[in-house]
Amino acid sequence: MHSTTRARLILLLAAAVLLLSGAPAARAQETDDEREFGYIPDTENGPRNWSSLNTSWAKCNKGGMQSPIDLTHESVKPMHNLGYLDYSYRPAEASMVNRGHDIEVKFMGNTGRVVINRKAYQLKQLHWHSPSEHAVNGRRYDMELHLVHDDENNNTAVIGILYLIGNPDAFLLTLEPFIRRIADTKDKSEQIGVVDPQLVKNRDAVYYRYMGSLTTPPCMEGVIWTIFKRAQTGKGYENNARPLQKLNNRNISIFIPNPLRKD
Repeated sequence: MHSTTRARLILLLAAAVLLLSGAPAARAQETDDEREFGYIPDTENGPRNWSSLNTSWAKCNKGGMQSPIDLTHESVKPMHNLGYLDYSYRPAEASMVNRGHDIEVKFMGNTGRVVINRKAYQLKQLHWHSPSEHAVNGRRYDMELHLVHDDENNNTAVIGILYLIGNPDAFLLTLEPFIRRIADTKDKSEQIGVVDPQLVKNRDAVYYRYMGSLTTPPCMEGVIWTIFKRAQTGKGYENNARPLQKLNNRNISIFIPNPLRKD
């Protein structure tokens, strides 16, 4: 099978998982509440009404630092002192679950970390949104991968990687048999053995940085976002992306390496 065709088939399988499980009306991922939220605009449980579904979700529609946002050039300030992103991963045992609105790969044990402001955040799980939740100058990409990290005080840092339609994504290829296996299940965790998150590391050094929130209920704020500028390749389907949120005078930084320096 041609490599591009194979990659598209795998993403189609991932999209099918979301559709079969009813992605437009999905359970919350960062909360234990069983009430459903959805992504279809102007519906009872759509993004505009998330805060009315649960009193603890008030931030979703009333918070001032919500994500995702449009990373527009006029709002971005170069910050060379941010430095190259210090993140390293290692293979670890993992499980996969179809959560209805997305597919989550959850890691067990120490699978690596990202260091931000001299604080280490351990990689806990990753999942995909399609199309991309963040936009760059008004453009939404085909898909966005979120690598979710927590520190010892339950503070959260998320790395976002954007995807365009193109050749196979090596990490997604390794998950093909497991995506097939969970296609007809929901909320049932499937052990998938050792997974190497190194395969999802972005080769680009340029990234955006801002303070935002979780993009699903309870929409908790104080999340440190790092979004790589250069997109990787894959294929996505429109299922589970939250609408863009207001910037509200927040600062967006971008790290661009100095070409004259060798470090």
